[in-house]
Amino acid sequence: MTTTARAGRRAWIGLAVLALPTLLVSLDTFVMVMALPHLSTELGASSTQQLWIMDVYGFMVGGFLITMGTLGDRIGRRRLLLIGAAAFGAASVLAAFSTSPGMLIAARALLGIAGASLTPSTLAMIMNLFHDPRQRASAVGLWAGCFTVGAIIGPLVGGMMLAHFWWGSVFLLGVPAMVLLLVVGPVLLPEHRDTSAGRIDLPSVALSLGAILPFTYGLKETARDGWRPLPLTVLAAGVVVGVLFARRQRRLDDPLLDLSLFRTPAFSAVLIALMANAMSSGGTMNLIAQHFQLVDGMSPFDAGLAMVPGMITAMVSFQVAPLLGRRIPPVPLIPAGLALTVTGMLILAQPAGTTGLVIGFAVSCLGAGPLVSIGTNVVVGAVPPAKAGSAAGIAQTGNELGYALGIAVLGSLGTAVYRHTADLSGPAHDSLAGAAGVGASVMEAARDAFDTELQVVSLAAAAVMLAVAVLVAATLRHLPAVGRQEPTSKTPEPSGPSEVKIPVAG
Repeated sequence: MTTTARAGRRAWIGLAVLALPTLLVSLDTFVMVMALPHLSTELGASSTQQLWIMDVYGFMVGGFLITMGTLGDRIGRRRLLLIGAAAFGAASVLAAFSTSPGMLIAARALLGIAGASLTPSTLAMIMNLFHDPRQRASAVGLWAGCFTVGAIIGPLVGGMMLAHFWWGSVFLLGVPAMVLLLVVGPVLLPEHRDTSAGRIDLPSVALSLGAILPFTYGLKETARDGWRPLPLTVLAAGVVVGVLFARRQRRLDDPLLDLSLFRTPAFSAVLIALMANAMSSGGTMNLIAQHFQLVDGMSPFDAGLAMVPGMITAMVSFQVAPLLGRRIPPVPLIPAGLALTVTGMLILAQPAGTTGLVIGFAVSCLGAGPLVSIGTNVVVGAVPPAKAGSAAGIAQTGNELGYALGIAVLGSLGTAVYRHTADLSGPAHDSLAGAAGVGASVMEAARDAFDTELQVVSLAAAAVMLAVAVLVAATLRHLPAVGRQEPTSKTPEPSGPSEVKIPVAG
């Protein structure tokens, strides 16, 4: 029987330290969901600028994650984590004091680049700290739960701050956490790097950005304004650059992205599922938060409270799923969770008012745990150990880019539905926020159109997740439960920070 070393106390303490940047990235995202109506009014942001303020962060994270993962292999993941923490704190201050939509978009882009240095470092270090499948599943569940904790803290604390301070104050929430990470990280986290890692191919970095950003922009503009020449040209350019990127990766000895990983069916299927889940939740959550504030008339704090039940069910799901995964194989466990997500989306698509939104959001969040915690382990376990770091980086890329695409694609779909349904002119034509103060009749029509927008987007998200559930059921049905074999050995934890040589990832 193959034995696997179990992690000791020091690894779990290291996990607690790694939770700090994870919590911060989540907090920043969900604070933005609550702050968007306020900053849009104060800065005079158009509907297009609002979408860019929300999704440019995710685009930059998605574009740079693979690059930063490779850089971490070269200079050390702890070192990159600390550099990213300092940069994230500085960019947060810049965003807090932005004076125009363009300045805020630029600051959010810098936050995305800094965030891209945080997320692959945390997940890759977790994979190095925990080698036992059961422990790793629990660690990933706790790591994913930090996103949920940030999602709970973000709307509540953000809403409270928005009630007493200016909108930019919400960007300062994560700065103390970054300072704490910079202080304790060098003491508690061991360094992980590979001295034989290949150099970073700068043309590949440029090509990856040249593929992701134009493709997403063209898709967003096409969904919003129809089949116009400029968006279609930009969309096609992104596809062409993506092909050039793929061809270059096949020729390199040390590619930025190892395309051979996608030949494993389980790897590709779970990666698609993770991206689709992030896309669906990102698109619907943004609209739910706006509905609570702009349709139901809630304060930011009350809107945050209304979303807490969903955050709690997600947290429970992330912690329980690894325990269930010890006895139940990925199929049927993951499709069962996705069935709950689809059910929640269908509830959101009903005209059931505030209560229905709270219930639907909670049910949809309850199904996320098996896919995220078990699915991440499937992605890592589907590739050779030497490529585990690369697989972890790709998985996180799918999550981040999927959330950004949800804001862009589903948000653009919602905008198109809103404009068609409301048939209004002036500022009210762009968004529900633009209808504020125009007149009672206009506001009523805008609210009805926004209800229709939320229902259509929820139905689209439900259809996506249903297709994903079928894909997972067909692809992963042969996989056993996580860590079915009992590990019988244990490796003592080092007494202090040390440098660990690891195989080249990719």
